[in-house]
Amino acid sequence: MKITRRQLRRVIKEELSRLWEQAKNFVCPEPTQDLELNTKNRNSAIKADYIQYGPLNLSDEAYWERAAEHWKTTPDVAKDSRCYNCVAFDISPRMQECMPGEIMSQEEIEEAIENEEPWETLGYCWMHSFKCHSDRTCYTWAAGGPIVEDEVSHDWQERNTQ
Repeated sequence: MKITRRQLRRVIKEELSRLWEQAKNFVCPEPTQDLELNTKNRNSAIKADYIQYGPLNLSDEAYWERAAEHWKTTPDVAKDSRCYNCVAFDISPRMQECMPGEIMSQEEIEEAIENEEPWETLGYCWMHSFKCHSDRTCYTWAAGGPIVEDEVSHDWQERNTQ
């Protein structure tokens, strides 16, 4: 069977496209690999009135009072709404591989969650595109997290790249 250059190019293009579709789900989000971009995105989230990522110092009661006022609740209730239980906080095994270092292993995190014990780690915020600490929060916090499964992480990544 003879194949023309045109046919060969088409086959190669189709195969590369198929491989790209498979591979893009395994690529770490750019801010996890680029400190400058991560810092820029995080600083923007700190400064934006509608986000207010923080607090810098977890004992900053003024931050928690502002968050409580924003959510129309008390500072103690506001402190229960942290990145570690936000729907956009990704600590899936694949995302832990993207992080610069490990604070807690996936097994330790899952055990702490299961036992309702305190835990802390770095994760990725799909809402604002930066690495964030589990004990912080922001005004766009939403219940339902964290993301602990690779499949859910891939889904968030897919929605963020469209």
